[in-house]
Amino acid sequence: MEDFSVTTPLWRWQSTTAPAAWFFVTISGEAADGIRLAAIGGQWLDGRRGFGSAKVLATIGDTSWSTSVFPYKERGGWLLPVKAAVRKAEGIAEGDEVTVTVSL
Repeated sequence: MEDFSVTTPLWRWQSTTAPAAWFFVTISGEAADGIRLAAIGGQWLDGRRGFGSAKVLATIGDTSWSTSVFPYKERGGWLLPVKAAVRKAEGIAEGDEVTVTVSL
């Protein structure tokens, strides 16, 4: 298993037509390159579904969960969704700098 860590702000995306909001961190730079190489080498990428996502174990603080990262075509790198239970458990909100580790 390979681990990649970054410290980056938590940000919110909201549709103009739906009331729901989703929260993400963007993984870029060397960590993003490492994830891409590890995903390709380990056959973690699923191009048939999930928008070319890679399955990962994500950790913020003391909270870990199984999820996927998604290619962030507009800026390069990967998007990691951060669900409400994780934000609540770790006391993080939009704009907070968070350190996240993803493991493939």
